[in-house]
Amino acid sequence: MPLAAVVSQTQALEGREAAVQATQQALELLGKNPVLGFVIASHYYPIQQVVSGIATLLGDAPLIGFSTSAELTTGGQNQRSVAVALISGADIQTQADWWPGYSEDSRLATQKINQAFELSHAIGSLLVVADGLNGDAKLLCAALAPGDYTLAGCLAGGDLRRARTYQVGGRKSGYNGLAAALLSGNIVIGVGLSHGWQPVGAYYKVTRARGPWVRTLDDHTVADVYGKLFSYQAREWAFPPLNELARLYPLGIEQEGKDAYLIRAPIRMEADGSLRMNTAVPEGSIVHLMTGSVDSCLEASRKAAQQALDNLGTARPVFALVLVDIAWQILLEANPGSEVSAIRSVLGESIPILGGYTFGQLAYSVPSRTPELYNQHIEVVLFGEPEE
Repeated sequence: MPLAAVVSQTQALEGREAAVQATQQALELLGKNPVLGFVIASHYYPIQQVVSGIATLLGDAPLIGFSTSAELTTGGQNQRSVAVALISGADIQTQADWWPGYSEDSRLATQKINQAFELSHAIGSLLVVADGLNGDAKLLCAALAPGDYTLAGCLAGGDLRRARTYQVGGRKSGYNGLAAALLSGNIVIGVGLSHGWQPVGAYYKVTRARGPWVRTLDDHTVADVYGKLFSYQAREWAFPPLNELARLYPLGIEQEGKDAYLIRAPIRMEADGSLRMNTAVPEGSIVHLMTGSVDSCLEASRKAAQQALDNLGTARPVFALVLVDIAWQILLEANPGSEVSAIRSVLGESIPILGGYTFGQLAYSVPSRTPELYNQHIEVVLFGEPEE
């Protein structure tokens, strides 16, 4: 039985109803028993309702997924919906689960993945979804056991104002947690990453930082720095919408011996004028303020899709999972879902697409093959069937 994939998306007043409708449509399109399901759901729906609606129809197939502020499918961007993708095929082994406690101890939660999946001996593809607003993704990356697997994943998107994101793994779901799925057998993935952000010419020294907070740049609060650059008073950056729009202006950290900057994006501007990140920015580092453009982001979408296609090698592509930084949703507001059109221009019209907006992306860095957290990127994960 060849590898096949379908995507369905529906809107409804209740999360369970939307999930049931989307799953029924996907099962009818697939016409076979799935081996794995993906779910990306609006953060407006209680995630337990969504998972319950899908699980009643899915049989034994495990789930992997997350909440988001807007859902992406082959047709573009949707909001307040549930989007489901199903994969079927022969000789494919899948397992997935969700673990609580990631926000309290990110390293310990990650070690549970290592143990459950025996990652040090694993061969295949590992998909990881972590809480997007709590926990430390750098600790997650450091704690993942090395193995002969390909890595892709994200920090779940969701409701910034309620400070809550949801993750789905197996038949479990929740917030402040960590979900993962391991795929092996007759299925492979190719991963592509790119971004559309460039330095604006202003750079600073991080003079005060603690944990995930950047307190001062050149001994001034970050709100003062942003206020002078963008002609808004510093106190305005502490309140909506500017405190959330700070995501559009990430910090590019200089890296010794490298030309490229390591991008770290704020979750929001705090009331005290500091930036709340989802991982630490080292005190004393030199950071460049960065900004993005529509054209550069659409070019980055095409680049990531082509990179994923190249990394898939000779395998036949059947499905694309697209993990986009939430800053893109803000930047592309006038033309929602245009990144999907850019990806389709590379992959073609026949490859079904499922995606959502996230607070970070996870993948191997090249060429070291060490897990890395990315901000402000688009990640295209292309699933394919190896040549016989």
